[in-house]
Amino acid sequence: MKLLYSKTSPYVRKVLVAAQELDLLHRIELVPAVVAPTSRNPEVTVANPLGKIPTLILEDGTALYDSRVIVDYLDSLTDTQLAPSDGISRFKVLTGLAAADGIVDAALVCRYELASRPEALRWADWVEGQWAKVTGALDMFEATEVRAYEDWSIADIALACALGYLDFRFGDRDWRPGHPRLSAFYAQASQRPSMQATVPA
Repeated sequence: MKLLYSKTSPYVRKVLVAAQELDLLHRIELVPAVVAPTSRNPEVTVANPLGKIPTLILEDGTALYDSRVIVDYLDSLTDTQLAPSDGISRFKVLTGLAAADGIVDAALVCRYELASRPEALRWADWVEGQWAKVTGALDMFEATEVRAYEDWSIADIALACALGYLDFRFGDRDWRPGHPRLSAFYAQASQRPSMQATVPA
């Protein structure tokens, strides 16, 4: 398998952490790919018409995307389950995954607005509106029982990667005040070998 990836993508990090937790990383060839919202990378679009990473290319040439689909596929290859296979517990995990991915979605929009759009065209209200989604999801997670070592699920992985992305790109917006349980969760999660091996640079 080949994974089109970037070291700074939180979606890619989620896939890499999941692959390591499932002991599948040795089966994946990492292929660096640069993508941007204002330009298309033909090496990526030939496999993924959306031009996004991560994209996983299987041995038979089949391309899988986005990160949730890739992780679900990897989960199907082993007896270890990052998400329950059925029942309400599965949908609780998937809802947590959606909330954690939503943090990244909103933060990435802010990143593009602040780093890619010309300064004269930036919309402060848009950024704050997106950031309200981030804080809303953080508050929701703070009110739940998050843990980094028991029942490590794809929702936990996605949340840890989302928090890592906030640290990486938004150090000026410290998410820790008001979120002591999340802070403790992330401190523990950061000690996992899979997280330490995928710190964005």
